[in-house]
Amino acid sequence: MEDIHDEVNAGSEVVVSGDVVLTLSDDDYDDLDLGYGNFSSEDDAKALLPDFLSNKYPQLGQGSSALVTYKLYNRVDTYEADVYELGQDEYEPITGDSYGNFSSSSHVYAYLDAKYPDAEDGDFVSLRYDYYSGSVSTLTDGFAYEDGSWIKFTGFTEEQYADMGEGYPNFTSEDEANTKIPVALLDVYKYEPKSAGDIVLSMYELYVGGGVTRSYTAAYVFNGTEFLPYENELEVTLQFGHDGTTWVPDNTIKYILEAGDYPLIVAALSDKYPAATGSMDNYGNFERRPGNAAEWTPEMIAEAVGVILDRIDPNAEEGQKYVVTYDIYNGSAGTEDVAVIKTGGVWVLQ
Repeated sequence: MEDIHDEVNAGSEVVVSGDVVLTLSDDDYDDLDLGYGNFSSEDDAKALLPDFLSNKYPQLGQGSSALVTYKLYNRVDTYEADVYELGQDEYEPITGDSYGNFSSSSHVYAYLDAKYPDAEDGDFVSLRYDYYSGSVSTLTDGFAYEDGSWIKFTGFTEEQYADMGEGYPNFTSEDEANTKIPVALLDVYKYEPKSAGDIVLSMYELYVGGGVTRSYTAAYVFNGTEFLPYENELEVTLQFGHDGTTWVPDNTIKYILEAGDYPLIVAALSDKYPAATGSMDNYGNFERRPGNAAEWTPEMIAEAVGVILDRIDPNAEEGQKYVVTYDIYNGSAGTEDVAVIKTGGVWVLQ
């Protein structure tokens, strides 16, 4: 503290290491001159956020981290079309039989390729067709042609419309659709659990009068509890680390060894490092006195924390970084940090 006070009194800037968790506000986007309130790409975020963080946290320096959550523009196209109902004579050329229905998804896509050989990006069709899966059902799904292939928008079945309180397999207003669909999706995906941030594509039919129904697509995002209309924005989290000069994108994860981790290290490395693990087994820390028979060297420590990281993060990708805090004894009790990176499938010192 005396050293810090001396620096302050001398007019020096005090630089500290700290961890920041930040969700950008409307004011932050204004400061970044982003009038739409989002970034157009991750590269833009990586380019603009370092200076923003330096201005917002001038006191933070080397060793600091910032976990920044921001909005990323991510448009999902929507479509609409009148419903086309397949005639009974349209199935056999695709399926090769006379059952009058499709019985696999490949039949549907084969039909689309045959029916629309000159499809272009942005084309959309809504098909009502019979489908056999144990029994025959009538399905209505949408298909958009994007990047050279058909993308499916799953429609609701007649039974699902009935479950939503509809007397006919359609909605009578857009407001009604927007109210009921998010609730219905919870049931649709009850056997396919979704994670927060997952986007689902859906299609519904709207009665427009005169005996005509028209299909509309919509996207919804799951927030962990419910589905909400997707507003063409994703919430993305990006981590930065301070390298002593500026903030740089960084995937470093910080972890503190728990009491239960030390016995696991002992069990894994006792044959290779009997003295060091024997000390750890007795005292629950790393012996760090230089020259001591039980001393853990930096390379040994990296190997030891690798035992734990392989356990807690077995699917870590190549290049993933960790800073691990562990208990030591170097004449008195304390803690140290080690920075490791996964290289060639093993954890090594950075």
